[in-house]
Amino acid sequence: MFRRHKPSTPEHKKDFPVHGATLPSLQNDTRSFFNLSQLVLSAGHLRPSPVLRHSKITYFEVEILDAQSKRQICVVDKVPPSSTLLDVKHKFHKAYPQWCPSRIGLRLERNGPYLKDSVSIQSLAVSSIITLYFTDLGQQVSWTTVFLTEYSGPLIIYLLFYIRLSNIYEEEESRESFRHPVVHLACFCHCLHYIRYLLETLFVHKISGGHTPLKNMLKGCAFYWGFTSWIAYYINHPQYTPPSFGNRQVIFAALAFLMCEAGNHFINVALVHLNHSGNKASFPSPTYNPFTWLFTLVSCPNYTYEIGSWISFTVMTQTLPVGIFACLMAIQMSFWAQKKHRIYLKKYNSYKMHTGEMNRSSCISLEMNIFS
Repeated sequence: MFRRHKPSTPEHKKDFPVHGATLPSLQNDTRSFFNLSQLVLSAGHLRPSPVLRHSKITYFEVEILDAQSKRQICVVDKVPPSSTLLDVKHKFHKAYPQWCPSRIGLRLERNGPYLKDSVSIQSLAVSSIITLYFTDLGQQVSWTTVFLTEYSGPLIIYLLFYIRLSNIYEEEESRESFRHPVVHLACFCHCLHYIRYLLETLFVHKISGGHTPLKNMLKGCAFYWGFTSWIAYYINHPQYTPPSFGNRQVIFAALAFLMCEAGNHFINVALVHLNHSGNKASFPSPTYNPFTWLFTLVSCPNYTYEIGSWISFTVMTQTLPVGIFACLMAIQMSFWAQKKHRIYLKKYNSYKMHTGEMNRSSCISLEMNIFS
């Protein structure tokens, strides 16, 4: 008889535990992979580490030629773009010690203007090679030395004539002659004028660190010292004749001289304060000080007061040398005023708006016509 085959129960019971053990492990692997993918997605895109690139600096090569012969003097290489012309001059001085930086004149063209020391090399570059023309400016002196020398000379020279040295005047005539009070007053006013110049040079004016050729200082000294000797000789001469209208003329001219000296000082102080403030868009305007009200009429009130001082000194002493000196000073300062007028038009925005370009120009012309 056939027997029905019955599957054994233990085998099926053994299979269930096996399948039951594999399902939880698959679920755990799936969850861990899902969590890892979520973590990667939340972290964003994976970026590669940045590659360090060294910045490439372009150096310039400055070729310096002689302005007359076009002969190459030297080549200054490896000049960074941030360098100035003064840095090039220092390197040029190291190669040629006989030329200090102050006497080195460099130009882009042979007959062009000299470049300033503050000019950057990058602004001059058209290519990697820059060609400059060299000119020896000669022996240089600082502007402070120039002003102190020009102004101290007249002060000393006038006092030498005032004490009437025996080498200048006859001793007997000097003792017998009587000195008019205007002689003492003229000495006081002349010394006050140049002492004010010296003190303002030392404590008021902020003179740039630039230089000027020695020959310019010699010409300035010859002008000031020569005219001072001529003026002092006549005023302090034993046979000097006092002014025609006497004390009234002397007192009136002396008061005008002192007012012009005070006005000149206050104008210089106002200009110095403007430079310290750094406001390049505003021109000095009149303040509560009445000496500054002249800003509404002329471009350079300090020159106007300076000319007024010498006109007053001419009237007070009534001598020809002082009149000639005042006339020459008026002509020179009128040219300086016109030059500064053109600079002010470019530098200050409020300069043209204050009184108008035509009005200020006519005031400068009026100043030249009156005081020349």
